[in-house]
Amino acid sequence: MPSCCAPGHGDAGTIALSPAPPRPRTAAVPADRQAIGRLVELPGGRFLMGTDDPDGFPADGEGPVREVTVAPFRIAATTVTNAQFAAFVDTTGHVTEAEEFGFSFVFGGFLSDEVAAASAAVAAVPWWRAVPGSNWRHPEGAGSSVTTRQDHPVVHVSWNDAQAYCAWSGTRLPTEAEWEYAARGGLEQRRYPWGDELTPGGRHMCNIWQGDFPTLNTAEDGWEGTAPVTSFRPNGFGLHNVVGNVWEWCADRFAPGAGRVMRGGSYLCHDSYCNRYRVAARSSNTPDSSTGNIGFRVAAGGATPS
Repeated sequence: MPSCCAPGHGDAGTIALSPAPPRPRTAAVPADRQAIGRLVELPGGRFLMGTDDPDGFPADGEGPVREVTVAPFRIAATTVTNAQFAAFVDTTGHVTEAEEFGFSFVFGGFLSDEVAAASAAVAAVPWWRAVPGSNWRHPEGAGSSVTTRQDHPVVHVSWNDAQAYCAWSGTRLPTEAEWEYAARGGLEQRRYPWGDELTPGGRHMCNIWQGDFPTLNTAEDGWEGTAPVTSFRPNGFGLHNVVGNVWEWCADRFAPGAGRVMRGGSYLCHDSYCNRYRVAARSSNTPDSSTGNIGFRVAAGGATPS
């Protein structure tokens, strides 16, 4: 089902688009280690995963609260940036699935009149548009660029694209348990990575929607779309933007036979519709899907994901 979170590739339905023909992907070569970014060493151990929060989404499998053990592992302090993903593409010639399909999903409020006229709304959630030519290089379609967003998270990348980046960089996607352990930053059963209050002392701690979704974003936190990956204070483990900004792919399946897990919420989350910027919240999408609010961070060491 499409949602405010992120529509899937199948939600394009019968939208009349002309996908670009698939292009071959070249074999991966060893990564320039400096292009990957810093990985934080975490000791692992037992923690309480999940939530019974009455304001949550039980149908998403957020609960019950249970004790989980994770092995020591490393995880990136930030999500993968446009600059880092460009280094991967420049080295390997990787072609993203959005480029192969010829379109990706963009929040309609970001589009010029010309691009909006050439796109099609997703029936169930018309604020999402299937935009021809939208991809990681051109996040809002024709005329847009990541030139001034090199330190922003790469978006319009599918789970499969993230896997290809990991293969190149000698890393992997975090398991869902590792992601939540890292996102909590050492705090036990708190709603957010910094505590239970969304804006302690009036300070904005993450990049989410303010105002009336989906018509008015006051951008009180400083950003309407993506923010640089080191924006806002890091959590207790030194990780930035683990909630808000962009959804992050995880290794796991959402449920047996279902799509892949996404964690953390995005700049489109608002408590009137989707308060999935809580640290225990979860969502999913198909592994070939991409949108303007999904990215990823990498991990290494620890247990091998199944």
